[in-house]
Amino acid sequence: MSSRTRLSGNSKKFAFALAVVFILLMWQVAAWLLPDFLMPDVPTVIVRLFDEVQSENFRAALWGSLGRLGAGYGSAMLLGVGFGLVGAILFFFREVLKSAIIILQSIPSIAWVPLLLIVMGFGSLPIIVVVAIAAFFPAALSVMNATESVQQVHVSAARVMGASRWEMIKRVYLPAVMPELITGAQLAFGNAWRALISAEMLVGFGKGLGRSLSYAGETADMVGVMTNILAIAILAPLIDQLLLENLKHRVLRYQYV
Repeated sequence: MSSRTRLSGNSKKFAFALAVVFILLMWQVAAWLLPDFLMPDVPTVIVRLFDEVQSENFRAALWGSLGRLGAGYGSAMLLGVGFGLVGAILFFFREVLKSAIIILQSIPSIAWVPLLLIVMGFGSLPIIVVVAIAAFFPAALSVMNATESVQQVHVSAARVMGASRWEMIKRVYLPAVMPELITGAQLAFGNAWRALISAEMLVGFGKGLGRSLSYAGETADMVGVMTNILAIAILAPLIDQLLLENLKHRVLRYQYV
């Protein structure tokens, strides 16, 4: 009996390509069934996207979104991992934080936008905070849950050898939680990306892919709507594969031997 549990790299790529073809096919079928002004076909949108990529407005929107994503997601990962590791050695703090996260994560991140706009005013800062809120919860929870499964014999051995709290975090807990941390980072990225686009659509400030999508909808430009949706759909897996998946393979390379 084969013990192989993972697909090879080529099989994964083929599966991904097959999924893309299926989605595009369903889109094209919908375009054939509906009027052009409601659902533009795939070639029309791809040509429009190619033209948009070469325009200054699109590039400004793209870099605006990526800048907010980087600031919010990066802050959330630093805080989430930091709090999660501190919870490994401060058990009462971990239970308080976990309870607070369980309560707060039930609130959609986009629901914080009106409050943040009142407190912070219009600008990029409220969007960045919304992105950080969306990404913080899965990052912190994944680390805290992983620290609970660290083998007690490793913790006891480190204490016997005189390890300080900082050394316990660095030498024992951080290596042990790395697999769950990478998975949590990927979940956090998905949350952050959706929160970013939603917040940009709602706030309607500055340049961003969410703002461009919202404007296209307001002007009944369905080709523009589908172009922005296509750009958003392409960027998310591209970032995930180029950055997070490569990071996973480097950090957890022993699992892919």
